[in-house]
Amino acid sequence: MPLINTKPLLQAVSAAALAIAPTLFSNPLFAQESCRDTLDCESAWIGISDQKRASVFEFAEDYKRFIAKARTELSFVSEAIIFAEANGFEVFTSGTKVRPGAKLYEVNRDRTITLMVIGENPIQSGFHVVGAHIDSPRLELKGRPLYENSEFALFQTNYHGGIKFHQWTNLPLALMGRVDKKDGSTVTIEIGLAPEDPIFMIPELSPHVDRSRSSKTVSEFLGPEDMDPVIGHIPVEGGDVGELVLEFLASEYGISKADLVSAELSLVPAGAPRDMGFDRGLIAAYGQDDRLAGYATLKAIAEIEHPEMTTMAYLVDNEEVGNRNNTGAHSDYFADLLSRLLFRELGDDYREPLFRQALRATKFVSIDVNPGVNPQNPNAWELGNAPKLGYGVNIKLYGQGNSANSEFVAWTRALLDDNQVPWQTSTYKVGSAGGGTIGGEFSAQNIEVIDFGVPLLSIHTPYAVSSKLDIYSLYEAVRGFYDYRE
Repeated sequence: MPLINTKPLLQAVSAAALAIAPTLFSNPLFAQESCRDTLDCESAWIGISDQKRASVFEFAEDYKRFIAKARTELSFVSEAIIFAEANGFEVFTSGTKVRPGAKLYEVNRDRTITLMVIGENPIQSGFHVVGAHIDSPRLELKGRPLYENSEFALFQTNYHGGIKFHQWTNLPLALMGRVDKKDGSTVTIEIGLAPEDPIFMIPELSPHVDRSRSSKTVSEFLGPEDMDPVIGHIPVEGGDVGELVLEFLASEYGISKADLVSAELSLVPAGAPRDMGFDRGLIAAYGQDDRLAGYATLKAIAEIEHPEMTTMAYLVDNEEVGNRNNTGAHSDYFADLLSRLLFRELGDDYREPLFRQALRATKFVSIDVNPGVNPQNPNAWELGNAPKLGYGVNIKLYGQGNSANSEFVAWTRALLDDNQVPWQTSTYKVGSAGGGTIGGEFSAQNIEVIDFGVPLLSIHTPYAVSSKLDIYSLYEAVRGFYDYRE
């Protein structure tokens, strides 16, 4: 059978297709979707402008400087106060005028800080709140920490938050926190961050004497009571090694052994935040869970001038141990602050139903980092719903009754898209992974709450890894949320 020349037919079909293409794709049924509509996106680094790249890297330098000092909730609040006052925020007191545009801050027991910009709408119409926690996994001293073993002075420790114990051995540690004395005075301690400071360390066994443990699991030979750092070595004639430690504490800080009972002293990694990789696109640093979100939120609210809704940055303690105590998210402090603001606006017209109405009208973004896809173990995630570094902020869709409702998720999608913020979604592998945030404490108060954050590598380890572009994207998302007009 003779061959058929199909070339003229193909040319005719192609010409017809080209002719109808403009009409076809102008029809909403056939419109080309953006990558955010299909969720089939590539890294947000692709196609980034030189100007934005410069902004991302500049933002990262400021971030590294901040978290180099803010390594505990106490030091974060101290640094945040300096930042707030430098950016025009004033302390909220009983005499403060609550007027539109006022920039205020309040500290709760030195461990929680709230920054506020009063909106144009009445306070009873609700708030736009971003919440994050500022505590991180760490070691902390017991009430009677000092002891001696094998002619070394050591500190007995406890742990705060979920950690893998072996990751904290053979690591330079700094001692940070406060000691409160019976006379009402407070002594701040920070040893190990400056290059000339001594550091502390939990020494591990060397491989030369460790062969008997090679068949054991890590948990069999290293447990929570083994996390005791060496703090001294030189003995005193006629005494023990710990005496020089007590002499140092007395001469340098004026504190006694008994004063350590009323102390909050933490051991944290001593190393500075560093760029990671040849391209410097990543940051390795301690405490990025979740002081990353805390810093991005501070930067965003500092740039807000006249929002429609009253905006708040609510940065709290103790998320890593279940939102406990009167400085954690489970405390009534947040509701107390909102009710005081509303009372300041309404005076004698204040009523409980109006406060409840304000809670119902409030939108709350709960931000917390979560593990990103790790190149060493990518299958820890179900990869179709896994967050990747460099892809922007991630909306957390937990399922099982723990997600935001679908209408608030849709509202958040619109917010992020309108502000051209790259975003992705994350859902933990069902039945084998998970984590918590502060969000549940506020949804229980009838507030509309959504969880999102950015992915990290090596979360809850002494050095977590973030993408500079994700941190900047989070800042852009928070700023857009504060500025969003209903």
